[in-house]
Amino acid sequence: MSAPRGRIASGSIEFRRINRAMAFGGFSIFALLYCVQPLMPLLAQDFHLTPAQSSLALSVSTATLAVALLASSSVADRFGRKTVMVASMYFGAVLTLLCAFTFDYAQLVGVRGLLGLMLGGLPAVAMAYLSDEIEPTSLGLSMGMYISGSAFGGMSGRVISALISDFVSWRIAVGLLGAAGLYAAWEFSRSLPPSRHADTRPPRGPGFIDGLRVHLRDPGLPWLFAVPFLLMGSFVSLYNYIGYRLLAPPFELRQSAVGALSLLYLLGIFSSMWAGKLGDKLGRRNVLWLVMGVMIAGLLITLHDSVFAVVLGVGLATFGFFASHSVASSWVGRRAKPPQALASGIYLFFYYLGSSVVGWATGYVWEQWAWPGVVLMLGAILLVGLGIALRLRSLAPVPVVPT
Repeated sequence: MSAPRGRIASGSIEFRRINRAMAFGGFSIFALLYCVQPLMPLLAQDFHLTPAQSSLALSVSTATLAVALLASSSVADRFGRKTVMVASMYFGAVLTLLCAFTFDYAQLVGVRGLLGLMLGGLPAVAMAYLSDEIEPTSLGLSMGMYISGSAFGGMSGRVISALISDFVSWRIAVGLLGAAGLYAAWEFSRSLPPSRHADTRPPRGPGFIDGLRVHLRDPGLPWLFAVPFLLMGSFVSLYNYIGYRLLAPPFELRQSAVGALSLLYLLGIFSSMWAGKLGDKLGRRNVLWLVMGVMIAGLLITLHDSVFAVVLGVGLATFGFFASHSVASSWVGRRAKPPQALASGIYLFFYYLGSSVVGWATGYVWEQWAWPGVVLMLGAILLVGLGIALRLRSLAPVPVVPT
């Protein structure tokens, strides 16, 4: 058997094919996952729910997604990374279509839980695919482009569902997004080259346990695994409950106007790529804490009772979140030893666990103390993350291994 060819550099045809596929993959997965977020007030009204109860439509999906991510590396090693990612996208699209035909909220939550399990076949495997296939000097850019696609998908899913639901119904909105997911799965399948450098360790038993020990014994990875829990928990809570704030006095905006706030994800598309390249140039340890500070500043600005201040604050928080996620995720990919797919799975397990746990718990804070209580809770969480980022500045870098 011939040795595998070198890793893929930016500017090559394969690099463009990979980034095209990952853009469709990130778009589809996160549009389908987050399309229900701006619909939470409508679900609360239609099914007579509290804000915390309506958040389960999203929190259950992110919880099951988090669990699925831990097994995704083993499944991908057995069946192939591309096969698993393509299947994840097709199943996710079909289940989203089924959500439009559910009879009650229990059925909707059940289908959304299954949706999270199916979507788990892409995010961690995609990060591991990029870490293995892309040369280290281009990894930050490539990871940033994947996260940009994710940001665009999350934005589009929210905006489309909010706009259509304001004039027709949330069921039609969800159904149309499911159909778009089928097209994205087809584009992903025909664009992505097969993996050439996938890790070949045993997918079960000692392979998983040994890999887990390797990652947890690293002096930096456990801290990097904590960062996404704090980041994503705060970010998804911000978007979960800002809609309730803007629909109520003194703002009283329409549902479509609240959904349009997700257009600020365009800032995330830029910031993830910008921060990825900046991390490659200046070092991730010198960038992570700065962009996390931007996120905290944006959160505090949302306390002001003006639409301009709220939009500015959410925009800064969005910029800081996607920049932080881009830097932290590429840092994991750069630092992790084999099996890298497991490291990506652990990172994303905490990422979506934070979305589920913090996103659900913040609903009770909103019910008791309204927006000031939400900002106080999320600000405290982000300050812990900032402390971790500052601690990681003293972490010794891993040596560059020639490919």
